[in-house]
Parts: sequence; structure tokens; C-alpha cells
Amino acid sequence: MRTLSTPSPALILPPGSSPLSPPGLANGSSTSSSSVTGETIAMVHAPPAGLLCPQTRLRPPKDQRQQAPIDLLPDHAFLQIFAHLPTNQLCRCARVCRRWYNLAWDPRLWRTIRLTGDLLHVDRALRVLTRRLCQDTPNVCLMLETVVTSGCRRLTDRGLHTVAQCCPELRRLEVAGCYNISNEAVFDVVSRCPNLEHLDVSGCSKVTCISLTREVSLKLSPMHGQQISIRYLDMTDCFALEDEGLHTIAAHCTQLTHLYLRRCVRLTDEGLRYLVIYCPAVRELSVSDCRFISDFGLREIAKLEGRLRYLSVAHCGRITDVGIRYVAKYCSKLRYLNARGCEGLTDHGLEYLAKNCPKLKSLDIGKCPLVSDAGLELLALNCFNLKRLSLKSCESITGRGLQVVAANCFDMQLLNVQDCDVSLEALCFVKRHCKRCVIEHTNPAFF
Repeated sequence: MRTLSTPSPALILPPGSSPLSPPGLANGSSTSSSSVTGETIAMVHAPPAGLLCPQTRLRPPKDQRQQAPIDLLPDHAFLQIFAHLPTNQLCRCARVCRRWYNLAWDPRLWRTIRLTGDLLHVDRALRVLTRRLCQDTPNVCLMLETVVTSGCRRLTDRGLHTVAQCCPELRRLEVAGCYNISNEAVFDVVSRCPNLEHLDVSGCSKVTCISLTREVSLKLSPMHGQQISIRYLDMTDCFALEDEGLHTIAAHCTQLTHLYLRRCVRLTDEGLRYLVIYCPAVRELSVSDCRFISDFGLREIAKLEGRLRYLSVAHCGRITDVGIRYVAKYCSKLRYLNARGCEGLTDHGLEYLAKNCPKLKSLDIGKCPLVSDAGLELLALNCFNLKRLSLKSCESITGRGLQVVAANCFDMQLLNVQDCDVSLEALCFVKRHCKRCVIEHTNPAFF
């Protein structure tokens, strides 16, 4: 049972700033602590001042005190309001009064910890928060399922070690941009949190492996046949990731369905071969800006067949019609394809897509100078469900191709024709036939 003498944590402003002056809030997000002058720190504090010794404060007689309007709200209304606050603001609310203290530490509000800010001592904040949340269940915090510290550059392996020790029910962890995180911290989390399903380590340049073994070389024999339950993994901008690391990840994370490897510039086609062998359930895959990925890599990706829904190979300069043909032939349920900057793509590649992927809804072929109206017409005559189309900087596209698209794809919602040689008449034609379509263009006469 919670008592007033129980210490609880709060994230407070520097000395001289009011602890009750929150920054702007909207839908659970907040201005990061770096937006205020000075440094936000974590500390353990007792309940609000005056609660321990109320007799020391001079108060008017009870019949003369006037209740604040906000105090008229019932508890469930407060809980709904508090549910939209980020962690640091919720801790501030716990310092207002006894009632707010008890409501702010309601276990239903602590399924998520969300911390932001470059200057936040996030390791210490996590230690203090988990200590408070472990009060009723010593050493473990059973209600906490999500930890988000994206952008907290001061987060280190020590902070993640605290999370791994105290939060066995963790399901979602986002540490994007925390570049001090290493493989050791990731190992602690995945080995101690068996229910972890969502992991975002984008921008963590030291992370090169995710496994249940400390040695990267032990990739083919997870401990006692165990597997990591991660389904969503974002390793965007993990520049040091190589084929060997991807091999280890695939061997341990066989349940992956969403994998994002944008700008992992050391990956090659060999890494994709390992991925397809161990992770046949992948539905969304991004290897954008992986310059060593070629048509051979797309041939491996095509083995995912009808399970693949989303594929991004933007700026993979070695990809041509040959690779697109493999994907189109075997991945007939593809919904999204981003091939921007694949300069080897021509009308033949679009023909393969048009004839084999009729359910395509989003296509980006910007900066593909060999794509012309002929390929666009084939696409429009077969992919009626197309809703988003980007043709930015496609020099061979004219108004004729756009008119065919507009006449057949009535549900078009976004069309990008920036830096294309498209007439005003063609843009007006698109607007008449696709009334809900947002057209991004560079024609000053069209508005």
C-alpha cells in the first residue's frame, strides 16, 4: 500500500524554474526538456511539501476555504488527462498535492515511460523511475511495457541495463539517436525481456548485432534453441552493420515481419540471402541507400513471395529492370514500392509491375530518367488502386502519361510531378478527374 512517506521520483527544472510550469502538450507529446534554459535532472523527492506535517501550515477554517474548479473533476477524469502526459510532466503533477500524487502513480498510467531531451540525465531518470515502480513488486516492474528515450543522447548502456533488470514484461523499446548504446546493452535487453516485439535502434551507430549470445560468431546456435520474439526492427543509420551482423540478427530473430535497414551502407546481396533464409515472414523491408544492393539481392528478396507488402530500394543504383522483374513476378501482393533514384529502371520494369502487381497502391519512381509515358500508361491501365505516385524529376514524363493515369486511377490521393515537363492543361485534367488528389508540382501557373 502506498504511504505518504514513500519516496517518488520527479523530473524537475533547474533551480530558479517553477516545477509546475509545463511546456506545451498535445496528444501525449511534449516540448523536450532541452527547450528550457538549463539542465533537466532526475532526483528522488518526498511527497508534496506540507503533506507529511500538515499541522505546521496555517490554513483558514474548513468552511472558509474555496475549492479550486479543477478539484471538482472526478478521479477517472484526472486519469484520462494524466494518460496523455509524458513521463516528466506526470512526475511534476505528482508534486502538486496529495490527491494528485496518488493519482499520478496509478499503475494504469505507467505502462509507458517516455523521456525526451538532449540534456536529460536519462540513465539516472530510468533508475529512479524503475525503483519507484518496483515498490509493490520488489526488483521487478510488471506493468511497464514501453520505454521510449529517442533523442536522449546521454543514454548509455547503464540505463538500458536498468531497464533490462527491472522490466521483464517490456514489449517496446525505442532508443533512436542514442548513439552511446552498444551491442552489450542490446544483449541485456533481448536476453532479459522475452516478450520484446518492437525495437528501434536507428541512429545507434555502435549497434552491429542483436542476438542471445555475447559472441557475434555464435550466430547459428542460439542458447538452448531460444529465439528473440522481435517482429519490428529499425536499424536505420546503423552504419557499422555488415552482412555478418545481419546473418546473426536473422538467425536469432526469425519472427521478423518489419525490418528497416536504411543507409546501412556496408550491406551487400549476401546479407539479404541470410535474411530470406531465416526470416521468411518479412512483410516490410527497406534497404534504401544501401549502394551495394543489386539485382541479385532483389532475386533473394523475391523469395519472400506473396508475404512481401512493402519494399524500398531507393537510391540503390545497381538495381535495374532485371531485379524489378524478379520482385514483380513472385511478390504479386506488393502494395508499396520505392525505387526512387534507381536510374537503371525503364518502361520495361514498369510493365512487369503493371502486369504482375495489380494491387499496388503506392509507387515512387522519381529520378528515374528512363521512365516515359509509355510505361506510365501501362501502369495506369493495370493498377487501378494506385493512390500515391511520385514522378519527381522524371524528365521523359509529359502530360499525356498523366492524363491516362488520371482517367484510370480515380482514387489517386497524392501525385508528385515536380521538375517534370507537364503542361498546365494536364494538371487541370488530373484535378478534374481526381478531385481528392494533392498535386505537388513546380508550375507557378497552377494553384
